[in-house]
Parts: sequence; structure tokens; C-alpha cells
Amino acid sequence: MFVDEARIFVRSGRGGDGAVTFRREKYVPRGGPSGGDGGDGGSVILEVDEGLRTLLDFKYRQHFSAENGRPGGASKRSGARGRDLVVPVPPGTVVWDVTGGERRLLADLTEPGQRFVVARGGRGGRGNARFATSTERAPTFAEKGEPGRALTLVLELKLLADAGLVGMPNAGKSTFLSRVSAARPKIADYPFTTLAPNLGVVAVPGRPEASFVLADIPGLVEGAHAGSGLGDRFLRHVERTKILVHLVDVSPLSGRDPVRDYLTVRGELGLYDPSLTEKPEIVVATKVDVDGAEERACRLEDHLRRSGHAEKVYRSSPLTGEGLDRVLHAVADELSRAAVESRRQVGAADRRAPEPAPEEAQAGRRGFTVTREGGVFVVSGEDVERMVVMTDLEHEAAVRRLYHRLRRRGVIRALREAGAGPGDTVRIAGFEFDFTE
Repeated sequence: MFVDEARIFVRSGRGGDGAVTFRREKYVPRGGPSGGDGGDGGSVILEVDEGLRTLLDFKYRQHFSAENGRPGGASKRSGARGRDLVVPVPPGTVVWDVTGGERRLLADLTEPGQRFVVARGGRGGRGNARFATSTERAPTFAEKGEPGRALTLVLELKLLADAGLVGMPNAGKSTFLSRVSAARPKIADYPFTTLAPNLGVVAVPGRPEASFVLADIPGLVEGAHAGSGLGDRFLRHVERTKILVHLVDVSPLSGRDPVRDYLTVRGELGLYDPSLTEKPEIVVATKVDVDGAEERACRLEDHLRRSGHAEKVYRSSPLTGEGLDRVLHAVADELSRAAVESRRQVGAADRRAPEPAPEEAQAGRRGFTVTREGGVFVVSGEDVERMVVMTDLEHEAAVRRLYHRLRRRGVIRALREAGAGPGDTVRIAGFEFDFTE
């Protein structure tokens, strides 16, 4: 079964708590604090496995959790680190974070072995031995382990192919793929025979260095972008292709107008994503072995020239093999040109370094932001929020240390500049405090 979309839930491991212990040894009258650090929680990592071709496994398992870190021990013993959880995904997987209701792109995984840490494990808390100073020689507090991250993800699979076959149902796409590659898609004479994309590796005759991957996309009908036929379910697989090979059935037996078929498919591609109509396109008139097909192919070619869509329409018969080699050489040539253009665009993009907006630069320097929600001042920032959640807020000395850390970080000054005064409520990481100078 071909599955190209899945929703999963991931949770990284919580960091272990730091320990509060003191040395109790004979002949060591002032042993001092000896609490060890907690271990870091395990991370959830997505890894590209080139042996996978579908997201089917995620239909049977949706929840993935890494191991928690272990708490610290006496004698400055650190807790064990939680084991990472590595989740294999197929090449071409796009990862979206939909945790807060908004859709945010996290990663586009295309290379075999490529890894992405989708949920980093919580940091282990430091034991009380870490907080001993010349003025506080016996601290009675330690840090709590940082909580793990919980995310809801949507995985989308976009097949990695150099060229994509598009066209109306029964235009001969599956037959074409079966003749030029070792792929064996289902072939029949009724619409929507192809219910899922198929991939094949194509060897170009006489040009072994020019082989490419060709994708057969299920047929499109008018209204596909809005859900008609197989709808837009598989159109995402066309997005990654470098060029389109547009097959148009010119056989009189089809009972359809080749020009109308061509314009219908082009229109559906543009309505789904306008950039698809900007991809290089090779138009192929198929089933030219049927009587009367050549005249219809000439009419299609004449229309495309006059309308500026294409200068040439290739003729082929996937059934007999006629014209297939010419089409493959044309695809290889176009892919070569597309590769050169892609390298040029990448070089130009590297030379353009966008300047960050002033407010973004300021937030980046401080590492946090202060906003006002009603009568509450909200401080947001990963580092600042981590300080709070890892503090034992029930211990007075730990809270005192947190206040001094926030002051050194500039949080107190930023709150004062935002209008906070004594007695106002400040919220950080879900915890509320009374503001004090």
C-alpha cells in the first residue's frame, strides 16, 4: 500500500534531576556537597532510510518517545543519559510541526542517511555540588531536569524523481514507464488504472551517464486541484521533479480533443501550484501508431507553437516503442540544462545575504522578548524559560539564584522598560511571579 501522508506524535526524554547529597565519610569532617548531575534525556531523531518508499509504517504506529535521563547520585555520580530514538523515514519526507495548530516547516529530508533531531532531549539538572561557592559552601538545592519536548508532526512524502509523467487518464503513462524502465506498474484500458505514483530508473540509449529517475503520476482530470478524480492527493509528487513529460493521447479512438486535454492538465497544475507551469516541459503525442493519430498530433503541435507553449511535439507509441529513444534523449538534454541553471541560481542565492529586521536582530541579541497580555507581562525565550523550569521553585535559595540569573541576563531591566512595576504579574514558562525591583 502506498501511503504518502501521516500524522505522528513524538516526545523527547526528560532530563534527570540533579541530586542533593553531602559526603558522610569517616575522617572527612567537612565533606561538603556531593550531589551529581542528572543525565540528559534522549532525543527523537528522524533518519532517511533509502530502502523505504512509503509512510505505511506510520499507519500502525503513531507515538514515539525517547528515554528519560536518570537522576544524579551521591559522590558526584552522574545519572545515565536517556537513549535516543531513531525513526526511519523514506527519502523525500517533508516534516511539518502542527503542535500549536499552525503549520510550520521543520525539515525536508532527501539524502540517504540524513538525520534531523525533531525533538531534542531535556538537559539533565545539576547537582548541589555544582553550586558550592566561597560564600555558600553547603547548598541544599539542585536543578530539576528539563522537560522533554512533545510535538505533533505531519509527515508528507514527495517522491524524488528527475522527471514526472503527467497527462489525462489512459494517456499511456504507465505503458511508457514500463517500456523505458524496469518498473512494472499496473496497465489496463480503463481510467485511473494507476492509483499511486510509480518510479522507474531510465537508462538513456548510448548515454550511460545520463540515466534518470522517472515518476508516473496518476492521471489528472478537470477539477483535480479541488478533489475531482484522484484530486490533488498526488500532485505534490510533481513538485520535486525538475522537468515534466506531458503525454497527450492523439488517438482518434480516445474520443477526446488533444488540445483540450493538454490545456486541462496544464490548468490543473497551475491551479494547484503556479510554479509547476514554469517547469521545463516536454510534450509527447502518444499512440501515434493508430490510424489518424498523426493528423491530430500535427494539429496539437500547431496550436502549441502559436500559443507559445512548446516549439516541438515528440511522437511516440509506448505500445510499439516508436519514438521512445528520441523522447529519452530530449529528457536527458533538458535535465542537463536544468542542472546548470540550478547551480547558477544556488550561486546567486549564496551571494545574497539578507539583513535581519531591526526588531529580529534585537530579539536575537537578547535571546528573549517581553510582551504584555492584559495585566500580565510575558517573558518568552528558550534559555530564559529553561532557567525557570529547571529551578526548584519550592526552595528559597534556588529562587533567589534564579532572580540573580534573570537580572544578569537583562530580563529585569527589560521588564522595567516595558512598564512593569512592583507587584505586577510576570509569567515565564507558565509560572507566574510578582515583579520586584
